[in-house]
Amino acid sequence: MSETPRSRETGGDTSTGLPQHRTGHAFAHTPHRSDGRSPQTPRGARQPDPGGRPGTIPPVPGRPATPLLIAAVCGLLFSLVTWQVLVSGPLLTPDHALSRALVRAVPDSVTERLSDLGNIPVAVPVLVLAMAYAARRGRALAAGAAGLAMALVPALVIPFKEWTARPGPLEPWAAGYFPSGHTATAAVAYLGAALLVRPYTRRAWPTAAALILTGATAVGLILRGWHWPLDVLASLLLCAPLLLGVAWAGRAGRAGRAGRLSLRSTRRSSG
Repeated sequence: MSETPRSRETGGDTSTGLPQHRTGHAFAHTPHRSDGRSPQTPRGARQPDPGGRPGTIPPVPGRPATPLLIAAVCGLLFSLVTWQVLVSGPLLTPDHALSRALVRAVPDSVTERLSDLGNIPVAVPVLVLAMAYAARRGRALAAGAAGLAMALVPALVIPFKEWTARPGPLEPWAAGYFPSGHTATAAVAYLGAALLVRPYTRRAWPTAAALILTGATAVGLILRGWHWPLDVLASLLLCAPLLLGVAWAGRAGRAGRAGRLSLRSTRRSSG
């Protein structure tokens, strides 16, 4: 029994028999890609993820965990130095030798001026001005993070001073020299200000100036004999995670602002 083929022609249909796309609901909202490729990625063309497993879309590159690693390393080194100070460990021997070789090697009139760069009335106003400028330019999150970092400096430094009770190079009868509060104040104030201002200058001079001011403060404190080298090093290690937090807040604020601007432009174009 033979099967009679049905006619492809219907009333009003002038097609040649080839299947035709219908302009229905399913095709009305088909997305278009800017690179000209099909919106559907064939299964065989899917890219594997970093672990070698098949994925549906190519992986989106993200930021490396370098800041977290740096913060962890600084925390471990700070813990090591603090432990050596508490137990009078072997690390204090080169620390004392270096201090004896450097103290008063430069006239006090010079080193005192350098040390004063870490005073609160000198360093903090620089950060406050940078915070006000950044907030006015729409970076309130980064400005707030910088202010929080500065507020955490005495909250972290003072307990360690009381706990370690380390005497000074020229004042063995005194205590509370570890870590250096002046170095911490200078680092957070100057480097924090550079992190807030640099996105608007697109030049390296804010960072360079902040490093010079912080380094001058640290060197002045050591040469004047107001702090041991390890006191200064410990302060820098302690402040590194705080400054990384300020940098992270700046990136997060820029990403959020870019997302809001993109959303607004999308709404305007769709409206």
